Amino acid sequence: MGYKVTYGLLLVALCTLACSYAKKAGLTPLQSEVANVLRRQVLKQAAWAMQQEPVTVTAQTSTRSAGGIHDFFSEGDYWWPNPLSADSPYIQKDGLTNPDNFVAHRLAMIRLSRIVGALASAYKLTGDKQYVQQVLKHCNAWFADRATMMNPHLLYAQAIKGRFTGRGIGIIDTIQLMEVVQGLLALEKSGVISASELAPIKSWFEQYITWLTTHRYGKDEMNAENNHGTCWAMQVASFAKFTGNTAVMDFCSNRYKTVLLPNQMEVDGSFPRELRRTKPYGYSIFNLDAMTMLCHILSTPANNLWNYTTADVKSIRKGIEYLYPYVQDKAKWPLPADVMYWQEWPVAQPFLLFGAMAYNNKKWLNTWKKLEHDPSVEEVIRNLPVRNPLIWIE
Repeated sequence: MGYKVTYGLLLVALCTLACSYAKKAGLTPLQSEVANVLRRQVLKQAAWAMQQEPVTVTAQTSTRSAGGIHDFFSEGDYWWPNPLSADSPYIQKDGLTNPDNFVAHRLAMIRLSRIVGALASAYKLTGDKQYVQQVLKHCNAWFADRATMMNPHLLYAQAIKGRFTGRGIGIIDTIQLMEVVQGLLALEKSGVISASELAPIKSWFEQYITWLTTHRYGKDEMNAENNHGTCWAMQVASFAKFTGNTAVMDFCSNRYKTVLLPNQMEVDGSFPRELRRTKPYGYSIFNLDAMTMLCHILSTPANNLWNYTTADVKSIRKGIEYLYPYVQDKAKWPLPADVMYWQEWPVAQPFLLFGAMAYNNKKWLNTWKKLEHDPSVEEVIRNLPVRNPLIWIE
């Protein structure tokens, strides 16, 4: 009881400090509104993050990986042992996740994303520099320290036993690094991280961008015609913004306008390729979140993707308008329920918040406020590209 009382008083004190700092920092009304929704959650998560030691890809390995200790490794979610022969190549069961696949590196990367996102958000709320040093501690372990760093490629992601040692499709795993670079970017803009401190981390991401844009796996993922192609552009745009690579940002912007939007969206705002999957609801939400974040990351006054419309009148706004009624009331969903995780969606989807910001839509914002902001299901967490919106609001 004493611990709970003490912890509660501490949280109240932190919230009071955060409110005071937010006023001094001159947050916009929207930033303040979002901060009020998330404040207690952010500070609770940041308190947890302050107690965590770095865990990188070197902490665990798999005998099924064709790479070394510094190489990220994961296995295809929907691939299972063949019941007719244990030694034969795995077989596919679309939409059904094999719980025995190696996911330790993916979980470690998600953990890094949660830590940096929470700490950077807490700094924006409080101005407390203790959070900054903890961010650097974890990021240096992942991207700068030679003993623990991850190699800047994904040669061994989404492997399939007996079939592939790695696939381009595995690149989707590093959408988890988006909130890492965005947290660092937010701290850099606040002036609490120096250029020299960020240099080795930016160098890592520059190398990763080169791999993503030149290796066959990267090109395969870039050319994917569904959510994988969207997520390639979303994360590459995020990393390019962090490193100041305007050429790659322009490439991603043009790809959104000429490939992703016109080829993936139907004229009614739906995504037919996602609707054909065994989890049409979750995949539609995921792809819309990714496209929305692509617009948010890349839009400028001179090139506002929020206002871009194709010749046949497809737009990100139409995508949000199509899906919103089914997020606001899932009972209206006209297709079969997803084969897994049907009950877990929706949560506080990024497309609701950033769409509300772009179009001044109070209805979308109010729906976002009411949904779950701190999901605990692993599948939801890894398919939610933005879990710390405070660091994305400038």
